[in-house]
Amino acid sequence: MTRQIVAGGVPIGGGAPVTIQSMCNTPTADVESTVAQILRLENAGCDIVRVAVPDMEAARAIGSIRPRIHIPLVADIHFDYRLALEAVSAGADKIRINPGNIGGPDRVRAVADACRSAGIPIRIGVNGGSLEKTLLEKYGGVTPEAMVDSALNQIELLHQWDFQDICVSLKSSSVPVTMAAYRLMAERSDCPLHLGVTEAGTVEMGTIKSAVGIGGLLAQGIGDTIRVSLTADPVEEVLAAKKIMAAAGLRQEGPELICCPTCGRTSIDLIPLARQVEERLKNVKKPITVAVMGCVVNGPGEAAAADVGLAGGRGEGVLFCRGSIVRKVPEDRLVDELFALIETL
Repeated sequence: MTRQIVAGGVPIGGGAPVTIQSMCNTPTADVESTVAQILRLENAGCDIVRVAVPDMEAARAIGSIRPRIHIPLVADIHFDYRLALEAVSAGADKIRINPGNIGGPDRVRAVADACRSAGIPIRIGVNGGSLEKTLLEKYGGVTPEAMVDSALNQIELLHQWDFQDICVSLKSSSVPVTMAAYRLMAERSDCPLHLGVTEAGTVEMGTIKSAVGIGGLLAQGIGDTIRVSLTADPVEEVLAAKKIMAAAGLRQEGPELICCPTCGRTSIDLIPLARQVEERLKNVKKPITVAVMGCVVNGPGEAAAADVGLAGGRGEGVLFCRGSIVRKVPEDRLVDELFALIETL
């Protein structure tokens, strides 16, 4: 088990529930748009949010943003350690630095001293695209070993200055490299791990890569907090993260939909039917499992574990609850009757 740190009152690691993170894509200095986006992320289920701090104006804006939101705020720092110092002073709940570009040991120490005084943790954000040149030369490129060495070097540096509240991420755009790096890190350190596949892509491709990388690690018991990085509205990151965590058996907020893949036995237009159910389930908050099955063979039997479901037939279908058939319904009424049944649960 990893050791535990706390960011803005939210525990990370040490057996605490895995948390979902996202990052704003608004200019941080634009306080109104950034606050508005964070409130949308909160509503979607985000637990921790990060903002870019490219300049002093952005760092100072944290002081105006933090009092208006309800989840921990992380300042993302690159290149200039003075931005980290200002973000700490402005009220950030956590600082993320990249060891490949933050500067020499004296600058990292200044950040550690400021965070220690404020009682906030640091995330060491190792990225395959910005590893130290010495490590790239030593390992011949971006490898899991190079990424872990980078993280361990920075952890040791922070430990020298008696700073312990550390979280680590080891992100690459390669899923196999990312997974191998996290597995190796889990063997060599007890620091909480922030999981993610960087530059994962658009909603479709990025979600697939993240589901394999993040979900695969979570299924192995590795990971304390996650971010699904997508080229999309950040809210999509949170929604994807919730689905990944539900699939990994870690969280179920609202309903889970299970559907059969269709086959030659299917005698109902199942694909649009499943899409209708999926869309309408977005407004359902109950933690239930809903099944949409194509025939009676895959209906109440194979979906017996579902709380409620439907199975199609020729011009009609059946509704069932926990494996028991409730009633037959004409095909054009199946979805409406399914949701009427859900209302009774």
